[in-house]
Amino acid sequence: MPHGPLVGLRVLELAGLGPAPFACALLADAGADVVCIDRPDSQHDPTNILARGRRSVSLDLKRPEDVSTALALAEKADLFIEGFRPGVIERMGLGPDVLLKHNPRLVIGRMTGWGQSGPLALTAGHDINYIALSGALASIGQAGGPPVPPLNLVGDFGGGAMLLLFGLMAALHETKHSGRGQVVDAAMTDGSIALMGIFQWMRSQGRWNGPRGTNWLDGGAHYYGCYECADGRWLAVGAIEAPFYRALRERLGLLDDALFDTQNDPALWPTQKARLAAVFHLRDRQGWCEHFEGSDACVSPVLDLDEVAAHPHNMARGAMTSAFGVPQPSPVPRFSRTPGTTGEAPRAPGMDRVSVMRDWLGLAN
Repeated sequence: MPHGPLVGLRVLELAGLGPAPFACALLADAGADVVCIDRPDSQHDPTNILARGRRSVSLDLKRPEDVSTALALAEKADLFIEGFRPGVIERMGLGPDVLLKHNPRLVIGRMTGWGQSGPLALTAGHDINYIALSGALASIGQAGGPPVPPLNLVGDFGGGAMLLLFGLMAALHETKHSGRGQVVDAAMTDGSIALMGIFQWMRSQGRWNGPRGTNWLDGGAHYYGCYECADGRWLAVGAIEAPFYRALRERLGLLDDALFDTQNDPALWPTQKARLAAVFHLRDRQGWCEHFEGSDACVSPVLDLDEVAAHPHNMARGAMTSAFGVPQPSPVPRFSRTPGTTGEAPRAPGMDRVSVMRDWLGLAN
């Protein structure tokens, strides 16, 4: 039985890649009944955590009868989610005008990189391209070095899937009052621009003026960055506010070192960073973690992927779990009354057609 605050919500998904499947996995974790329309030739990966928690029907959307089946399912859905380039679902016969004609209350989530309009809307791209236009990519990296791609977290998942989920929930709320559905145009470029908004603001106020790697949140400041320990492992230091900066100095025995009396002079940061680097290289990472235990110095170990699940804080919160033989994050966020559950293993394409037709359309087979 599904659990979570979205029990009763029906989501129809067109199979895709990246942010849209991730969004659907989170909806399923929260209890939504997610049905994915897979292509007949779809490859099945039983370990793909982005495909967990939903049922699958296999439809060839080049066949009119299968398009009719998709429209019948859309009539019963609350949300319809797709991640193709603009115009693709229109050519399938599943464009917003058609969908809303069949189901006027339907909320349609369209997940793209560039958005539904604009000069680049029909061109190919990936996370790195979308965040290149938002200012995010140019802002990440060491001073004097090239921009560093932050995996595909800023465009695909942060600026994409999370923006899509917010838009879907906002539109669903509005539908309760108006009785009318609408299209949610969620573009990864838009989302990453939104994430960069605070830096645009700081730049306009003269608080973010240098190139990458020379500002207070991008590794330029001595009190906000990563330091290598004696064993080659790393610590993250984020002692921004004065009390935390004092705690850092105290734990490092630097309260009487005049070099650190001035915290926010960029001219001093290179020298201060070099001094801290030498201090942190005197112990291994575990030794420093024990040394900073219980302090407000804002010092944390930089964990490798294989270390995340075993960290005491993550263990205490059950942040990681294992399902269908694959380690994966536990459902988030956490709900006090209606907790979600980790979805079941990805289903083989089309294997749930009978149950979906019965549950959604009332058909016997």
